[in-house]
Amino acid sequence: MMTIRDRLSGNEAVAYAMKQINPDVMGAFPITPSTEIPQYFATYVSNGEVDTEFVAVESEHSAMSTCIAAQAAGGRAITATSSCGMALMWELLYVASSARLPVTMALVNRALTGPININNDHSDSMGARDSGWIQIYSETNQEAYDNFIQAMPIGENKEVRLPVMVCQDGFITSHAVENIELLEDEKVKEFVGEYCPENYLLKKENPLAVGPYDISNYYMEHKKQQAEAMKNAKPVILSVAKKFEELSGRSYGLFEEVEMDDAEYALVIIGSSAGTAKEAIRRLRKEGKKVGLIKIRVFRPFPMEELAKALGHVKAVAVMDKAESFSACGGPLFAEVRSALYDLDHRPKAINYVYGLGGRDICVEDFAYIYDQLDEIVKTGKTGETYRHIGQRELGGGR
Repeated sequence: MMTIRDRLSGNEAVAYAMKQINPDVMGAFPITPSTEIPQYFATYVSNGEVDTEFVAVESEHSAMSTCIAAQAAGGRAITATSSCGMALMWELLYVASSARLPVTMALVNRALTGPININNDHSDSMGARDSGWIQIYSETNQEAYDNFIQAMPIGENKEVRLPVMVCQDGFITSHAVENIELLEDEKVKEFVGEYCPENYLLKKENPLAVGPYDISNYYMEHKKQQAEAMKNAKPVILSVAKKFEELSGRSYGLFEEVEMDDAEYALVIIGSSAGTAKEAIRRLRKEGKKVGLIKIRVFRPFPMEELAKALGHVKAVAVMDKAESFSACGGPLFAEVRSALYDLDHRPKAINYVYGLGGRDICVEDFAYIYDQLDEIVKTGKTGETYRHIGQRELGGGR
């Protein structure tokens, strides 16, 4: 395979993947920082590089409605959004997943208003974590490109048939330019394949209704089917990743492990901040400290058993949340990771750090400080406060 090397922003990379896939319909309404994705893709449409029906609607709610209608009719539909735009889609997120329509969405993560803020955190996707969508997160522009290409074979699998959101960090990756390796157009088309739904609205041989009123005699059965489909997605994600590795040479799993073989302390994190944490690990390893990292790629379905196995030998773990859940006891990732550790015979001590809200920077020194805190917990045997914040100003000083 010929490697195509380029320099692209994360938004450009995702739009380029969309062009290579050449979907049937895109429903789009612009919102920062995802605006560039439909902007670039609209240029491909106007230049005749794709034959996608581009539907410029009046709101994000209508963008998802367009995708649902197109997918139900038998087409392949895509969209892109961020933050409050996704919030306006909220009702339709549940419709897409319950109707088992594998819409593919590029979500450029941005803080939810309010207060008004256009910078990155994960409050939008984490708020939608229970809407029935598969969630795949990207650390880099390369991963955003690769993840989007893998999304359709995952969501469209007949054992899954669920919508997929491919997430990347707003501005940090969406607007930053990085070196990237692209696949050839024909290889992408072959990998993604044609969308061949078993049943759809325009299939006259088998008339059906999509989204009818689901009375109590049937509703729970359908929800159980959705739950089973999410379970089925896990092996499909791994199978698609294996095929993608054969095609590209790039390896993906449910999460990435960094220096975990002999790690005594570990972080669990999502998104671009993993790159900063990796630099902290590189420096601390030179000092002889046995520190490691797990970067979550797939948050839905959540890799509970696999994560517990990966963390089973460490003494302490800090779970990093780039979103609040306002539960008064920690963030959403912390709740999931801590639950995963529950069945271990020897559980590591676990603490939570909420960080990076509204685009607040986190630096290498912050991660070094967190590893020091884990070291102190192990030495004293006292976990202390489990629900912590880092990077914010305090009246009394401190971190």
